[in-house]
Amino acid sequence: MTTDTIQNVALTTKANVYFDGKCVSHGFTLADGTKKSVGVVLPSTLTFNTGAPEIMECVGGACEYKLAGTDTWVASSAGESFKVPGNSSFEIRVTEAYHYICHFG
Repeated sequence: MTTDTIQNVALTTKANVYFDGKCVSHGFTLADGTKKSVGVVLPSTLTFNTGAPEIMECVGGACEYKLAGTDTWVASSAGESFKVPGNSSFEIRVTEAYHYICHFG
């Protein structure tokens, strides 16, 4: 199931712009203090580093990702998600806009 709406959030209005605009996101905090971000990755191949563990939920488009220490690209599309360990990294390969929610923790 794809998340369409998130209610009762405190949104950071200034965008986080990464990789010369190839990834743009906005952070927000839920009423219980949980932090997340929502954004889009435009067509590119990028490497992201993680501090905390993350779950990347695809809400539109598609991507392929490869977790650190693996050689396998895995497809992910709307309604699917993938987990990334903390203090790690992942590569993401996008051929159409990939819309996501990043769940931290």
